[in-house]
Parts: sequence; C-alpha cells; structure tokens
Amino acid sequence: MAYNLLKGIGAAYLLYLGVRLLLNPRIMVASGQEGQKREERYLTCFARGLTGNLLNPKVGVFYVTFLPQFIPAGGSVPRWCTLMALTHMVIGLVWNAVLISGSQYFAGHLRRPAVLKVMDRLTGCVFIGFAAKLALSRR
Repeated sequence: MAYNLLKGIGAAYLLYLGVRLLLNPRIMVASGQEGQKREERYLTCFARGLTGNLLNPKVGVFYVTFLPQFIPAGGSVPRWCTLMALTHMVIGLVWNAVLISGSQYFAGHLRRPAVLKVMDRLTGCVFIGFAAKLALSRR
C-alpha cells in the first residue's frame, strides 16, 4: 500500500516535470546579473533536490536489497551499512565532479537556444514516458 502511494506520487511528479518541460522549454541560460536575479535561495534548491530524492525509491530499494548481502556474518549491521552508504556517497560525489568537469568542454554548444529547447523537450518526453511506465507497472 505504501509503495503504491509512493509510486503514484513519483509518477505524478515525473508527469508534472515532463509536461512543464514540454510546454515551457528554456530558450536561454541565465548568466551574470540575470542569473543572479533568477537564482533561487540555497534552501529552495535543497528542498527541490530533497523532494526529488525522497520521491525516487531507487536509492532506498538499492540500500535495502543490495547492500545487506555484503555485511559479514556477525558484523555490526549499523556500522557496515553506514560504511557502505558513505562509500556510495563518495563514489557519487567523485562521479558527479567528473561529469561537471567534463561538461565544461561542451558548455558553449549546450547554451545555444535551439539546443536548449530540444534538450528540454526530449527530457520532458522521457519524463512523461517514465511516469507512464511507473504508473502502469504492477510492481
């Protein structure tokens, strides 16, 4: 029951994001003074990221199903789970740093209005597809 509720909320959120990207794609990236005016407060950005992570059951399912099989017999479950979760976070941090550094190379091309529109609309279609698949899945 709780999983179905979370699944429904997640599908609705993906649908909302997808429709928003389809109907209102960006045509330019804010920069300089414009970017500072449009920038949101850190708390707002944190809340948006937290909401996205809480509505994504993938991480929770990963921790509950995959990590426990690597806890040594007789080992402290909280200690090992914490160690593996921290390792997972560090790997994610390093990977995201590599992606950010690599994206600097393509930044000029990705800021072009036509490219932004296409990327946003494609992303919107993908989100809508994911929402449909999630909503229609049995498990």
